[in-house]
Amino acid sequence: MEQQTQFPARHAVHAFDGRSGTITAARELAQGFFERCRPPLSRADLDDALLLVSELVTNAVRHAPGPCTLTLADDRRRLTVTVTDSSSAAPVGRAPDLASGNGGFGWHLLHRIAQQVVVEPHEGGGKSVTATLLPPTT
Repeated sequence: MEQQTQFPARHAVHAFDGRSGTITAARELAQGFFERCRPPLSRADLDDALLLVSELVTNAVRHAPGPCTLTLADDRRRLTVTVTDSSSAAPVGRAPDLASGNGGFGWHLLHRIAQQVVVEPHEGGGKSVTATLLPPTT
């Protein structure tokens, strides 16, 4: 007989139109999801997870036309944040632009915070970008 874990895995999927308010809505939904993680995340891990969401959704809204989907998963060993969008173009890190403030920080930041970042192109167009965070076990 398979033993049940004290804290079962959780999963949430949220679809957005990619318009104004998408980033804020995604972050708020993700915060509610992450705050219900059991065992609870530390404040630093919660901040990192929310930053992953913000960066991935911001990239989708800025660089891919139309809708995007945010998928959150907590299997009690790792958190995964996946954003699927309509662009087939793979994300590319670029030099941060300190002078004009036009970005260039997000892709590098994702790779610094996440233990793994995977880009998966979809047949027929679009892609998914998944970032994995391994919070310390308590």
